[in-house]
Amino acid sequence: MNRLKEKYDNEIVNTLVEKFDYSSVMEVPKIEKIVLNMGVGDAVSNTRNLENAVNELTLIAGQKPVITKAKKSIAAFRLREGMPIGAKVTLRGERMYDFLDKLVSVSLPRVRDFRGVNKNSFDGRGNYTLGVKEQLIFPEISYDDVSRVRGLDIVIVTTANTDEESKALLSELGMPFQK
Repeated sequence: MNRLKEKYDNEIVNTLVEKFDYSSVMEVPKIEKIVLNMGVGDAVSNTRNLENAVNELTLIAGQKPVITKAKKSIAAFRLREGMPIGAKVTLRGERMYDFLDKLVSVSLPRVRDFRGVNKNSFDGRGNYTLGVKEQLIFPEISYDDVSRVRGLDIVIVTTANTDEESKALLSELGMPFQK
């Protein structure tokens, strides 16, 4: 069993029940899924860039990403509807906890001048979004193999009803919020 999942079951549930005065342990918020999204705008001119992004996302997430396509045509960007412009992965269960553990304990501390993640990036429904400027912070990515530095979006979807509950959950799981 995963270290973070074990910590959630044994410690965090009890802490959150006390803090928010839930009547049942089933009310305690939990992480539903984590979505990793990498937009590859330069895939319009060179499809090789998209393949590189897909390979890097596969290494980071541990599962194969889905290629996302443009919803509508935009002439200024030379973009037509249905053209591949990115890749995304949805992590659930064991892989989700493995990724979150790796993100919090290994990857985020590798960011240059890191002072914590923004505490205002909640969407009002208890979900948290985090942008990473470069994929090099993940230990699986070798600096020599990277053709171009790309960022990615990380969305953590929780079952929490409010941002306050979600923030308490993520803080307990070790997310380093700014002071």
